[in-house]
Amino acid sequence: MTFVRTKRLAKTVLTGAAFILALAPFSLPAWAEDRVVAIGSSVTEIVYALGQEGRLVARDSTSTFPAAVEKLPDVGYMRALAPEGVLSVNPTLILAEEGAGPPETLSVLENASVRFVEVPDKYTAEGIVNKIIAVGDALEVPEEAADLAGKVAADMAAAAKVVADKSDGPPRVMFVLSTAGGRVMAAGTNTAAEGIIALAGGKNVFEFEGYKPVTAEAVTASQPDIVLMMERAGSHSTDAQTLFAMPGFAPTPAAADARLVKLNPLLLLGFGPRTGEAVRYLADAFHGG
Repeated sequence: MTFVRTKRLAKTVLTGAAFILALAPFSLPAWAEDRVVAIGSSVTEIVYALGQEGRLVARDSTSTFPAAVEKLPDVGYMRALAPEGVLSVNPTLILAEEGAGPPETLSVLENASVRFVEVPDKYTAEGIVNKIIAVGDALEVPEEAADLAGKVAADMAAAAKVVADKSDGPPRVMFVLSTAGGRVMAAGTNTAAEGIIALAGGKNVFEFEGYKPVTAEAVTASQPDIVLMMERAGSHSTDAQTLFAMPGFAPTPAAADARLVKLNPLLLLGFGPRTGEAVRYLADAFHGG
């Protein structure tokens, strides 16, 4: 780093801030003082994949990969953020995945004297590439972002070829978000679940928008070949025997063949650098190994 002196200094000893103020103009990278808060698991994974994790000072509760990120302060769930929690770590840059909220919190954060960047979140291969570029631009590491985006694009193309080689027609897939209290919460259109199902060569069985509760009759009528769920621990976990004994599931092809597929939540729905891995796994599960 080169400092350019523009005036003769008095014959005094200048230290600390006085010394810095005496040297002008000089340039520091815009990110040199960054204290970055990452909101959204895929955003956080991208920061790590770009080698910029040293700039992170906090993350949201969905950001649990890689494991080292859990050592950082947790500012709350990305869709239920409180501005006080985010601002308490004195950030200079907030990177928030699209969908973070609530809106009133985002309004406060955007009006604070802090850089706020919303990262687009689209459930396609192109969307992942654009997300990487957006994070790289915000962190002012465009070359690293272009390199990572190229690698991820190639990985996604290879995964798409695996799907094309295996597919003998799209299986009908139902994504079940939850069965808490015997209520089935399933995925419709414009969801990460629909996006990953499509990338893996399946067809989502429901056409309503978002995630909604569905009746036993709707489950039966949808006739899924496969049920897809997130891997969960403890009381949130559901095994195939329990699931297919629930009303509505027994008369389906998925129950007849006991075809329940589970995958790590961040890998399954994250739409980040590891999504190609998820697509290949689901291609095997959907279309046979």
